[in-house]
Amino acid sequence: MIISVASGKGGTGKTTVATNLAMSIGSNVQFLDCDVEEPNAHLFIHPEFKYSETATTPVPEVDEKKCTLCGKCGEICQFKAIVVIGETVLPFHDLCHSCGGCMEVCPEDAISEKGRELGIIQKGDSNGIEFVHGVLRVGEAMSPPLIRKVRAHTRKDTLTIIDAPPGTSCPVIASMKGADFILLVTEPTPFGLHDLKLAVGAVRILDIPCGLVINRSDIGDDGVKAYAEEEGIPVLMEIPFDRRVAEAYSKGELLVQQMPEWKEKFMELYSQISDMVG
Repeated sequence: MIISVASGKGGTGKTTVATNLAMSIGSNVQFLDCDVEEPNAHLFIHPEFKYSETATTPVPEVDEKKCTLCGKCGEICQFKAIVVIGETVLPFHDLCHSCGGCMEVCPEDAISEKGRELGIIQKGDSNGIEFVHGVLRVGEAMSPPLIRKVRAHTRKDTLTIIDAPPGTSCPVIASMKGADFILLVTEPTPFGLHDLKLAVGAVRILDIPCGLVINRSDIGDDGVKAYAEEEGIPVLMEIPFDRRVAEAYSKGELLVQQMPEWKEKFMELYSQISDMVG
């Protein structure tokens, strides 16, 4: 089973929920941190990294001796990542989405592929949790290709928990697509409700069952609960505002380790998700 933990906005406690859920289950769990622009789950799970690889994506390389400047490569590219200007073919690798279309339509077989660095992928383990995360190269504009490479490490024989990036754009879709359940984490504020609605819209398009965790549930207003009831979205857990939670987070400590009574609550959360998926 794949559980993707997501949120419409940053700062709702998404990583807190994902890491504590994984640590509560403990054994036979895989954790994928797909928030590759700013991964921080490792600060709480503390894996011992044993493997690292550089991730690349294919981009076009033009053999100008073969090229006849026909322009078909530029015509097929939806992102203007390769264009013919005068007597020159200019590939713009940072715009390339690695579809390979330009190579397919080239009548002279003048286009080949080379790798462009996306970032690195690191793997490790901690207390029975297999941990994988991606770290996007500084200056890299597109994170979905690296997210897909992180997700390529998904094991079918175990429970996989994905910490998705915040928001509702392409990186989030790449982290949620193909999951069995989406656990949305929000806060009971007008901003939280606004972005929750966007996140729910994305989940509905993907047609994946979802549930809700409300963090800092005893502050703000009742707008989130009213919306969840109206949309038929189950509220699976509420985490009240507690200084001890904030202190644990600031120290890189897990809630279930500092407040052991929460382990049972996260196990109940997992049980509810399993029942909904089953």
